[in-house]
Amino acid sequence: MGMVLGKITVETPKHEVLHTGAGYEIRRYPPCVAAEFTYDPKEWKGDPDGGFTVLANYIGALGKPQNTKPEKIAMTAPVITSGAGDGEASSEKIAMTAPVITTGGEPEPVAMTAPVITDDQQAPGKVTMQFLLPSKYAKAEDAPRPTDERVVIREVPERKYGVARFSGVAAEKTVREKAEGLRAALEKDGYTVKGPFVLARYNPPFTLPPLRTNEVMIPVE
Repeated sequence: MGMVLGKITVETPKHEVLHTGAGYEIRRYPPCVAAEFTYDPKEWKGDPDGGFTVLANYIGALGKPQNTKPEKIAMTAPVITSGAGDGEASSEKIAMTAPVITTGGEPEPVAMTAPVITDDQQAPGKVTMQFLLPSKYAKAEDAPRPTDERVVIREVPERKYGVARFSGVAAEKTVREKAEGLRAALEKDGYTVKGPFVLARYNPPFTLPPLRTNEVMIPVE
């Protein structure tokens, strides 16, 4: 019931608020570990979130986990995707770090984690969706190894974002307008934008729209 009413009871990424501006925050996020999958949305009937199932299977959210080690990990939020529709890549490509893990053996249940990042800068027509794993996984080698070779585990470095929060349905037009407003505010206040925006959604789709928590995030220096 709490999820329907928008209550967020799962782990969210720790961050430091560096500045509070007019309708936004500047946040610094520490390094973390991510699971990611690169795919062509056309293969998922044009759905940019189509890769969700592959990653959800890796963590065991939809049944038997497709990974190693028998350990259940608490679910976290938000889910992060690209803000497609503005004519440019709309998510941040995060630099590759080592190690990278792609294979494994016996399954380990890993609960849903966040954020999930969809990155459409990989190649023309390609999208990369990313789940950030729970904070207990400090290094890539700590995470359970995926049994699906399409899933890659890697370390994400520290990053800084300008973030604006809003409620309701995160429709394409709404997200684009929020991102444009955030970008204008950041540039007005002297921040250097380092890339396109990403969208963070903290609630499942059955949450009542007025009670949903969403954020647009733009990487800054």
